[in-house]
Amino acid sequence: MEQFVVDVKNLSEKLLHRETSSDLDEVIETLFKAISTLDGAAKLQDSQMEEIAIQLWNWAVTKRGGSTITEEQKAKVRHVACRLLYLCGPENPSENIVRKQILSLETLYSKLTSNGDCAADINTPKGDIEKDLLRVLSYQAESAVSQGQHQEAVSCIQRCKEMLLRLPKEVNKLLLSACQTGYLSLLCYNFGTETYSRGKHEESTFWLSQSYDIGKMNVKYSPGSEMQAKVLRLLAKVYLEWDCQKYLEKALHAVSLANKEHMQLSGLYLKISILVKSHSPDDAVKSGLSELLNSEVPLEVCLNIVKLLVEENREALAFDFLKRVCQHFESSPDLGSALLMHIELLLQRDKELLAKQKIEDAITGHYTGKQLAPQTLSSLHLLLWDRASKNFEAKNYSEALQWYNYSLSFYRAGELDQNLAKLQRNRASCFLHLQQLEKAKEAIEAAARVDPTNIFTQFNIYKIAVLENNAEKAAVALREIGALAQNPVTSEERLLVTENAAANLLSLAAQIALEVSHIIPDTCDFSLTIYPVYFNTIKHEQQETAIKALESLCEHSQDVAQILTALRCLVRLVLSAMENTSKENRNADLDVLLSYLKTAWNSALQCEHSHVRMRDFFLLSFQLSQLCTPDRGVLMGQKTCLLMAAAASLEICRSSDHTEQQTELLTQTLEHIQLCKEICTTIKASGTSSKDKTDTLLLLYEFEVRAKLNDPKLESVFESVLELDHMETKLLEIMAVLAMEPPAHFPVLCKKALRIALSLHRKQPQVDFTRCSNCLHSLIQLTLPSGVSEVQPCVLEEVWGYYEEALSIIATAPEDFPELEILWLLTRAWNMGIQLYSLAHYPEAERWCGLGMSFLKHLGSLQDSYQTQMVGLYSEVLDRLDKAKKNLIIEE
Repeated sequence: MEQFVVDVKNLSEKLLHRETSSDLDEVIETLFKAISTLDGAAKLQDSQMEEIAIQLWNWAVTKRGGSTITEEQKAKVRHVACRLLYLCGPENPSENIVRKQILSLETLYSKLTSNGDCAADINTPKGDIEKDLLRVLSYQAESAVSQGQHQEAVSCIQRCKEMLLRLPKEVNKLLLSACQTGYLSLLCYNFGTETYSRGKHEESTFWLSQSYDIGKMNVKYSPGSEMQAKVLRLLAKVYLEWDCQKYLEKALHAVSLANKEHMQLSGLYLKISILVKSHSPDDAVKSGLSELLNSEVPLEVCLNIVKLLVEENREALAFDFLKRVCQHFESSPDLGSALLMHIELLLQRDKELLAKQKIEDAITGHYTGKQLAPQTLSSLHLLLWDRASKNFEAKNYSEALQWYNYSLSFYRAGELDQNLAKLQRNRASCFLHLQQLEKAKEAIEAAARVDPTNIFTQFNIYKIAVLENNAEKAAVALREIGALAQNPVTSEERLLVTENAAANLLSLAAQIALEVSHIIPDTCDFSLTIYPVYFNTIKHEQQETAIKALESLCEHSQDVAQILTALRCLVRLVLSAMENTSKENRNADLDVLLSYLKTAWNSALQCEHSHVRMRDFFLLSFQLSQLCTPDRGVLMGQKTCLLMAAAASLEICRSSDHTEQQTELLTQTLEHIQLCKEICTTIKASGTSSKDKTDTLLLLYEFEVRAKLNDPKLESVFESVLELDHMETKLLEIMAVLAMEPPAHFPVLCKKALRIALSLHRKQPQVDFTRCSNCLHSLIQLTLPSGVSEVQPCVLEEVWGYYEEALSIIATAPEDFPELEILWLLTRAWNMGIQLYSLAHYPEAERWCGLGMSFLKHLGSLQDSYQTQMVGLYSEVLDRLDKAKKNLIIEE
């Protein structure tokens, strides 16, 4: 104990006089642990320790924020102060001492109440003590609830209630009781909400009931009728969610009391909810609904009740109540919302005739002083359009038109609205499907008066112009669509708009011109395909319109597949037109085709990520160029088109896994190459630039094609490469790779190309040792035997020759030859020697192992790590070779 006193004094001294010390937290923690481990029955006879306790308490209380000390640290210091004060007290403390001991309030309260009749205690402030004790008990209850200790919390609150119920003799105690009543009531309400949020319904109902009961203990000082009603409504809600059937009566009793305490809309709504969800008889629900209407609740609450009835499958009650609501609020300006709900419910229940009657009544009322509110009218329009769209999709065009007409009936003459234009366009689509062209024209003209710069309006004008065979009007509409295509296209009714929406409209425009009988409304998805037709059966006006639409599509579309389709159709259309035109007009058509050639060429250049489309565009460009006069410029373009088409075809073939598809692609590529060669021959006859590398590329492409086709003419292609005036080593190296790239397998041709390339490399003024190394590596890799059956003297001599050439190159420039390549040569030669040794070819084995050793001195940084190991192994091999030779002599 003495050591404890010394430690506490030292630590307290540090704490009281070094408050900014960096070890503040450590001091507080040490003090807290020391006091916590002390025996609770121990006592200290030290007046100085009592003074220290008071100083510690004051020190903790005066710390008003800042980062110096946390709330947790303050609490720990106060705890230490209280414990020290208790340890310093006598066995039978006086009232003054007990009052200082916060944790001994129960003892103090007991002492006060037991001595209540003594004269010495007449002036004792018992009310203050009761207040403190009640607070402590309430804190204990809060702690117990938060920890889920329900019975402990109940015990604490019961003690508080007993204190409040004790009949007071002093006025101040009466006031105390009144003040604490509201506090305890609210505390129990908080407990009820907390346990409700945790799903503990039984505990929640207990606390909410306690809250209401405590609130009734002193009506004058209760939380108030509004709060009491709030408590009861929550209590009813908890009963409802807990078990509506089992606790129906309790829930109804609670909500009825709530409505008596303080009438609120939420209480009335809750009562109906309880009745409906508990499957109460219709009469009981009707009684509640009547009470609701008699309470003059807002229309919105009544409509929410209707929704509730529908959700709970009380449809008959819902419609009956809705009818009463409409009668009750007949003069209300918000009656339209009830009417809208009635229409919506009728449509949901497939009572379409009744719904139509309600709509017609609404239209009549709209023009006889019962106008719908703007928001309600907007919702009704959406409802009508949705019904119309569903009928349109089901191809019930007459029915769809009727719903659109209902929507139109709410618009007054001369009214301008963007939605009105959209509505007229949709009506026009219905008329077109019903083959009522004149009415469709009227609808689109009405749309154009409201929204003439809308791309969909112009598209509908175009459709009607095509149907009327009015090429001029269609052309004007197309120009408008093309101009409007520069801007983003906004969404249309039930239509998803993509980034390429304007081009899709132009695609449809061409399709409509080609198939006049196919009418496409605003509500349909865009089709990106222009259907194949017999072009020679199209009328001249339709043909002109289709050409303009397709040309506009090529100009504005960003989709290369769409452009390719459009160009193909354009070519067919123009060629078809040329058959029946004069020579002068035919030349004009050729000029048009030349413009298409430029479009195809530019589109091809944009297809770097799609080799299939790139090939198709270049081939289309070539086909278009064949219609032109074959001068030098056109021939140069044709050559490039075919060359690029061949390159794209090879790329397609490389990524294809199907053998049959590859064979077909390669055969077509060979045709492109042969045709390109012929064009090159024609160009050369008129003189060509020496820098043109087309011949080289064509030979390279042909070599790849014939190698993959296993064509016997491959050798002759290789010989043609060798005859080139400016043959590059890179070309030979590529051909060597192609000769062995699956499915090709021509090792002899591959080695021949590599030997020639190596020879050319060594003749260069500045030798590229890395490329020489690569050639030698490939040659040795191809030639070295991979199995016992391949170990033949002629093969070994060929490989030996490559090794000697490698040693020669390394000796010329040892620092420039890749070190890892030297190590590879060493390893492969050594392994060859070991393989020959295992086959009892001892002289050859010694020779190849020695060859491997000859590379050791050329290793740079790796030499030290291989030196010892290689020398030791070589000595061992030589010893074994000597023994093997001797044994061989003896056996002979």
